[in-house]
Amino acid sequence: MIIFDIQAFIQKTLTDLGISEGSFGVEHPADLSHGDFSTNVALIVGKKENKNPKEVAEQIKTELEKNKPDFIESIDVAGPGFINFHLSGSFFENAIKQILKEGNEFGNNKKLLGQKTIVEYTDPNPFKEFHIGHLMSNTVGEALSRIIEAGGGETKRACYQGDVGLHVAKAVAQKLDTKIDWKNVKDVATSYVMGAKRFETEENFPKFVLQVNKDIYQKQNDEVSEAYDLGRKLTLEYFDILYKKLGSHFDFFFFESTTGEFGKALVHENKDVFEESEGAIIYRGEVRDPKLHTRVFINKEGLPTYEAKELGLAKIKYDTYPYDISIVITGNEINDYFKVLLSAMGEIFPELAKRTKHISHGMLRLPTGKMSSRTGDVITAEWLIDEAKKKVKEKLDASDREIADKEELAEQVAIAAIKYSILKQAPGKDIIFDLEKSISFEGDSGPYLQYTYARALSVIEKFKKEIGELPKGGSDSAEKNTVSQLLYRFPEIVEKALSEYSPHFIILFLIELASAFNSFYAHNQIVNSDDLAKSRERILLTQAVSQVLKNGLHILGISAPEKM
Repeated sequence: MIIFDIQAFIQKTLTDLGISEGSFGVEHPADLSHGDFSTNVALIVGKKENKNPKEVAEQIKTELEKNKPDFIESIDVAGPGFINFHLSGSFFENAIKQILKEGNEFGNNKKLLGQKTIVEYTDPNPFKEFHIGHLMSNTVGEALSRIIEAGGGETKRACYQGDVGLHVAKAVAQKLDTKIDWKNVKDVATSYVMGAKRFETEENFPKFVLQVNKDIYQKQNDEVSEAYDLGRKLTLEYFDILYKKLGSHFDFFFFESTTGEFGKALVHENKDVFEESEGAIIYRGEVRDPKLHTRVFINKEGLPTYEAKELGLAKIKYDTYPYDISIVITGNEINDYFKVLLSAMGEIFPELAKRTKHISHGMLRLPTGKMSSRTGDVITAEWLIDEAKKKVKEKLDASDREIADKEELAEQVAIAAIKYSILKQAPGKDIIFDLEKSISFEGDSGPYLQYTYARALSVIEKFKKEIGELPKGGSDSAEKNTVSQLLYRFPEIVEKALSEYSPHFIILFLIELASAFNSFYAHNQIVNSDDLAKSRERILLTQAVSQVLKNGLHILGISAPEKM
């Protein structure tokens, strides 16, 4: 990347001047008119040597200009001593050629080449509905998986699901007690909600639930096992439909029914790590670190808790796929719990604890407030997608554009609107989902990025019809504008998103690029048969924009419709 060339150029100049300073920074100025790169090296040297930083900057600039490479057009000093670099026209020509040459690979890097990563995300529990928390995890996890793939790493996707536990027992007990006929996932989820309410309000029902829970683990009761198998099947099939709709897939599915017994055995095998307390087996986190707390790993009934199951999962994951890094995506409400888990894991599987990275996201909220699956006020992913889809379809129906399949396009745009809203800020913060703003075809939204991509393709098609074949091999000249000043940065952005595990950097870049291109489109005639040279130059720029938008949307897990 060009930033490394500029860093090396500055470092060599410092050496020639006899200045030993390696801690300077090189970054893009916020205002593009101030140049393409800027360094604070003169400010650092000035402070260190007690000299006027502006005078130091002028000295360094004079030396830099003696050996100015072709990719730099000019160098100037600004403010208290910043040195700004303006890239040359030949650089922008080559950058556009590189984008068109690399195509779908542009933006990728080899930072993680040879590294094996497993990313666990979504994790919906059978016998419950797929709610917007799962949608949040799925969106973040899929984007991070693709960012890691763009970094050259081998990536496997995993989904961990709670197919045993009290939530399952409540649903099954409700079905058996009331003879409900389960035909679809809604029937199963309704049984869970009703069972959860009865568990808290009735005197005898909880005893029945606890017995059903034991029967599920022991697999000795045929009636319980039959109901359990049916509910599990219906919900897993439903989840699979949603994964396809969201554009995600999984290489491995792990279940608590498998991890539970293994985790339980691990707890019993490590009596020096855990201790008995009132019939349960616990881990005293606060003894290890005042910031931690006590967690139960095996309850009074002798059954493994989530903590024990997660402990077993880490080893089962590694045995299945010997990873270098295991990334776990969850909601931030379990941050403290996960710290205790990693502490316990560090005593039993120290290497696996070192390789495990927990990334949490906030809650996706509607203006009405937080959802709750326990009370039945669950906001499902399917409902949210359908609501957004209805609004998008209304927009499409009201337009005069000819669209072959409005249903398919409306769904693509709706999902893009939701995913963009989730990814546009760093993971960890709650998001208030504004439906109207999210589906806007203008401004800060996923549909706006999709529309800009489709617009670029339509301009390219217009060029083919009015002027003919697209130019091959690039242009011999390139006008420097806001669009060209952004395009070449895409690989930097992808690498930053990778190093900080945050897709929002890509979102911010794409929205800036789309805005710049739309402004350029509004003020310039791209296809002009009276000026073929300028048309060819600008159509190459448009092709580069479409390629970068396509690549960026793909990494984010957002579809890129060719017509809108």
